[in-house]
Amino acid sequence: MRPGVIVGVLSLVAFAALGVVVRDDPSGLDTWLGTALHGDWRGPAGGVAEVVSAILGPVIPVLFALGLVVAAVAAWRRGDRQRATLMLRVLVLLGLCRATSWLAKPLFERERPRVYPDFAYPSGHVVSVASAGFAAVVLCAWLAPHLVRTMTWIVAAATVVCAASRVVLDVHWLTDTVGAVLAVTGVGLLAGAALRLLPAQRPGVASST
Repeated sequence: MRPGVIVGVLSLVAFAALGVVVRDDPSGLDTWLGTALHGDWRGPAGGVAEVVSAILGPVIPVLFALGLVVAAVAAWRRGDRQRATLMLRVLVLLGLCRATSWLAKPLFERERPRVYPDFAYPSGHVVSVASAGFAAVVLCAWLAPHLVRTMTWIVAAATVVCAASRVVLDVHWLTDTVGAVLAVTGVGLLAGAALRLLPAQRPGVASST
């Protein structure tokens, strides 16, 4: 079994276990942060977090998906079927990663720190950013391997900033954001292997067949 598949399975197991543990009553770091930040979402910090959440959230994977579709169509029209197929496979990967929050929220039914629509676990915003980021890293691994490390750092930073904004806004517990990263990592690695996206083949798209 490939290491990536093993890590993917372990990530999903950890995601499910964490969800079961935290689904009822918050405790530990969740409670401490909730108490420390209580009411801050009404102040300047909350205003900044609101802007961050508007930028780093569900809109990111939607825009990325549109970009992948446009790139796939353009490649197909040029006769580059391999690149077009790659774009579509990454699109499927993105969709599967993003679906984790839609599918998991009703399973765990965790309440938010304050009254807010929908369930808490995992954070949909963090899932959105992490999903787009995971797909972007995979795409870089195929088309621009020299950018993988830089893209990974960008994705990690964006995910942390997004997670922090949701906690500051008091609409998610910290463990909701951790669960989001675990879910995307697990689904991303397993789906990536199934779609023959991981490990990336080099050189370029030509070796995908």
